[in-house]
Amino acid sequence: MAEVVSLMDIDDENENDNSHSLKPDSKGKNVVVSAAPPDSKATPWVEKYRPQSLDDVAAHRDIVETIDRLASGNRLPHLLLYGPPGTGKTSTVLALARKLYGNQLPNMVLELNASDDRGIDVVRQQIQDFASTQSISFGAKSAVKLVLLDEADAMTKDAQFALRRVIEKYTKSTRFALICNNVNKIIPALQSRCTRFRFAPLDAVHVTERLKHVINAEELDVPENGLKALVRLSNGDMRKALNILQSTHMASQQISEEAVYLCTGNPLPKDIEQISYWLLNESFTTSCKRISEIKTRKGLALVDIVREVTMFVFKIKMPPDVRIQLINEMAEIEYRLSLACNDKLQLGSLVAAFTRARASLVAAAK
Repeated sequence: MAEVVSLMDIDDENENDNSHSLKPDSKGKNVVVSAAPPDSKATPWVEKYRPQSLDDVAAHRDIVETIDRLASGNRLPHLLLYGPPGTGKTSTVLALARKLYGNQLPNMVLELNASDDRGIDVVRQQIQDFASTQSISFGAKSAVKLVLLDEADAMTKDAQFALRRVIEKYTKSTRFALICNNVNKIIPALQSRCTRFRFAPLDAVHVTERLKHVINAEELDVPENGLKALVRLSNGDMRKALNILQSTHMASQQISEEAVYLCTGNPLPKDIEQISYWLLNESFTTSCKRISEIKTRKGLALVDIVREVTMFVFKIKMPPDVRIQLINEMAEIEYRLSLACNDKLQLGSLVAAFTRARASLVAAAK
């Protein structure tokens, strides 16, 4: 079992020592120092195969190497890492912290998920208390402490303004690492105090390499079409790719393309081709009936069908003005579906959009 080093244990033994001031009701996360690997069957693969060092991070080597150089030269700035989920932001900061602090990680790092602890009181109490206390590194490579704020874009505006002053006041002893998906929700005053790094969605090559590593380690039966399906459905999100891989493995011995799509509930490429054929060639009534039947039989969501058909429209040849109009109408349908509008009405709207596009194609051919 992993050994959790509690800051309160140190406080109890050194009551007169003011080097630690976390309160018993503190919501800050204790960082786990791995003493022995946990039960592999019970561990989610997302955590089991999380990079343990900066060298293990799958992609964004330019960003990782830049942060590594700054940390090695004792010039680490406040960091703002932003980008889509599953691109390695949190893993990079945790790997950096392991390199800087080693076994002293629990004493030197305060990790907070700003989605849970996002009020101004957290900044005034937990963060300020941690940042204001003098660090005793006990042989750690860096004497500067680290505050990790995950999902910082969920913090209230008041908390962000309070954090701005805390960052300025305690820069000599503490570095702040802010992680978020939407950088526009971080106030400009905080952005200007941090060095920003954007983590783009992972390239298919990097996702494939990491998946092959997990497949070999777990001795899974994954044919080539199954691997391609995993990469395609992940959309550059490594966490999503590993979750799909693990859930499909639980449901099926062989992780084929069909098993992956069945497990996730996404329409198969051959189903999308069939639906697109009906939309482009059959009458309004026939298209509605057949799409409704396949949707019910395979348990497909209309919003998934619309998204996949949109990608299919980009691939087929048609006049630009017809494509533009069709894409625009499908975007409107997807938006209305996100607002929980009636599926049957939106299916009719989808078929109607293709009926108009087909008429425009016939007119253009004449």
